This record gives sequence, structure tokens and C-alpha cells, in this order.
Amino acid sequence: MWMLAPFALAGKLLSALRKPLGSLWGSVVPWFFWLRSALWLAGGKNIRLPPRRGQGERQESRGEEEEGPDPPTTPTSVNYHFTRQCNYKCGFCFHTAKTSFVLPLAEAKRGLRMLQEAGMEKINFSGGEPFIHERGEYLGKLVRFCKEELRLPSVSIVSNGSLIRERWFQNYGEYLDILAISCDSFDEQVNVLIGRGQGKKNHVENLQKLRAWCRDYRVAFKINSVINRFNVDEDMREPIKALNPVRWKVFQCLLIEGENSGEEALREAQQFVISDDEFEGFLDRHKEVSCLVPESNQKMKDSYLILDEYMRFLNCRNGRKDPSKSILDVGVEEAIKFSGFDEKMFLKRGGKYVWSKADLKLDW
Repeated sequence: MWMLAPFALAGKLLSALRKPLGSLWGSVVPWFFWLRSALWLAGGKNIRLPPRRGQGERQESRGEEEEGPDPPTTPTSVNYHFTRQCNYKCGFCFHTAKTSFVLPLAEAKRGLRMLQEAGMEKINFSGGEPFIHERGEYLGKLVRFCKEELRLPSVSIVSNGSLIRERWFQNYGEYLDILAISCDSFDEQVNVLIGRGQGKKNHVENLQKLRAWCRDYRVAFKINSVINRFNVDEDMREPIKALNPVRWKVFQCLLIEGENSGEEALREAQQFVISDDEFEGFLDRHKEVSCLVPESNQKMKDSYLILDEYMRFLNCRNGRKDPSKSILDVGVEEAIKFSGFDEKMFLKRGGKYVWSKADLKLDW
């Protein structure tokens, strides 16, 4: 029995100490949690209890899977085809007169301001023929608005040139950076075959007059040419050098379903199409022309932000023009998601260049 005495004594001592120890623990625990909260509020937010079993692994795995959303596309350079109407009938046209709609001026200005707020630096007005609506007054007001109020670095126009008058330069020339004139041949008979003929007017002679006006009113002069079956063998070196444009954009004839190809198209451009090798042959023949900027079908198809007459972005990735919703209805950031725009190709083809006449330092 005497051997059990130590155990009995230990039991009595533990019983005697249990109450004080319980009181001490009861006071220490609240103090511990108060100290932990104070450190967290003071900035020690990294202090946390160890995760439950498996919790850390799940959080780490979820962090690896969840990547941030892609940044929104910036509409640095936009081509606004505000009208589809035209006075020419070019057989390969890829933006045909399927509607006669033109936005009211105030709505067009609202959309342009939205684009500028989204990051637009350059606007290019095109058609159809942009000078056909209100004899160029509508276009002139947009050009002035973009330069004077939106303060865009570059405002440009692509036109066939047939409807431009000197009075337009007098009223709006100071607000325009670049005028690009479409000219596919320096042989007037070839222009007629292509569809650029207009009665007694000579397209090539008119080009010379427009070049002089651009020089007189300090507008950078540019030429666009679509290389096709009827001009692929032409030598344009000397005429281009004589006109001395800041850029000579040379496009390969492109088929777009619903525009110049297919049952619903207003044009049938198959007869104008040339092969890649033929296009390369034309470029090789003109490689000495320093202002030449070539664009094959591959470079051209997805590297333009195209806005139609309703201010919808047109996605050409599937060989046709699929419209987004209008930026006027859903905003630029939402609409541009459906544009199909290839920004890398835009930069690769030289889409970003010195496009303000203030920076071109031209000898007027």
C-alpha cells in the first residue's frame, strides 16, 4: 500500500493547482488574440495561422490557373468608312455600296470622341468615296473636328480624287495631314478597264492637279495602288518618282466574301486576282522606289481596324466582314473585342509610322 502513496500525493497536488492554472489560461488566451489583432491592424497582415491540411496546395494551384485578363486593344489607328456610296465602279472594290446610310454629324462626332478617349491617335476617312456626301462638307467638318477639338496627331483621307475641288483645300486643308489618292495605273485605258473611268475626265491628269494642291496647301500626298490582273505587268517607277508621294501603298488584290466575291456580292473580283508570285514580281521590279510600302493579302487582311457606316468594327478573319455591335451602343472596349484585329501584324506591316505632317518635315 505504501507504494501507492506518491500517486495519491501527486493527485492531491494536481487537484489543488487545477483551479489556478485554469484561471491563468483563461486570462492568457484573450490577451493572445488581442495582441494578434493589434499586429494585423498595424500592418502585419502577413501574420496568419497555418493553413488547414490541403488548403495551401489548393490556393497555390488556383493562383497558377487564374491569369489576369488580356489588356483591351487600343484603337491607335482607325479606318472609318462612313459611306459606302461611290461614283466609280472598280471591279475589285472590297467595300461596296450595299447601303446609303451615313450617320448624323453629331453622332459621328460622338463616336470619334469615344475612340479618341480610348487611345486613338490616327483617323483615316474612307468609303466608298468620302467626298460624295454633301460634296465633301460632311467630311471637312469631321476632319476639322478631329484635328481642332480632338487634337489627333494624324487625320487622313483615302479618295479616288475625282470630286475634290480646290475650295475644299482652302476651307479644310490646314486640318488634314495626309491625302491618299487611289491610282492603279498611269495608262488611262487600264483605269477604264478597272472601273476608274468617268466620262471625259482623265484620272491621271486629275492626279497631277491634286498633287499640286497638296503641295500648295501643305498636305502630305500619298498614292494607293491595287495590283491586279490588268496592271501587274506595268512599270510605274518613273511616274511615281515624278509625283514623289510620302508613301506609295501597294496592295495585292484581295477577295472578301459578300463584297467582291460570292452570291451576295455587288462585285466579282475573281478576274482581277493575281498570285503571290506575280505580286512579288511587281514588287521586285519597283524595289528601287524608296517610298514603296507593300501589303500582301496576308499582311492586309487582319491588320486594319475598320469601322463601317454604323460605327461597327468589321472582322475579316473568316474572309468576310462580320460586324461587331456599334461603339455608339456598347462602347469602344466592348465592340473592339470582336474586331479580329491583329495588332502584331499591324506593327509588322509598318502601320505605325510618321503620320503627322508636323513631323514629316516636308519641303513644301
